[in-house]
Amino acid sequence: MDNCIFCKIIGGDIPARKVFEDEKILIIEDVSPQAPLHLLLLPKKHFANCLDMTPFDDDVAGYALRKGGEIARSNGYAESGFRIVQNNGAGAGQSVFHIHFHLLAGREFAWPPG
Repeated sequence: MDNCIFCKIIGGDIPARKVFEDEKILIIEDVSPQAPLHLLLLPKKHFANCLDMTPFDDDVAGYALRKGGEIARSNGYAESGFRIVQNNGAGAGQSVFHIHFHLLAGREFAWPPG
């Protein structure tokens, strides 16, 4: 998408603090962290959110969750816990309409989250 900020970050047009990258996903530090560890897991394939996915895209979420877990573990949060969140639509808090997951750790989280 030409005007998608996450597509521009993935394409290298906008700089970001990269944590991990491969052919499927880019993981960056959030510019407005809400926890001591707050990363954005950006699938390289553009979808507005999970409502735009098809059965051919089922591996996207699983891969993002597994990579998020690996990073949480490598940063020492496997025991204390972490949260991975994916918002769908403005009413749920989505502000960039490129599917992404927030990996948050390092503080207590309330339930319910909203």
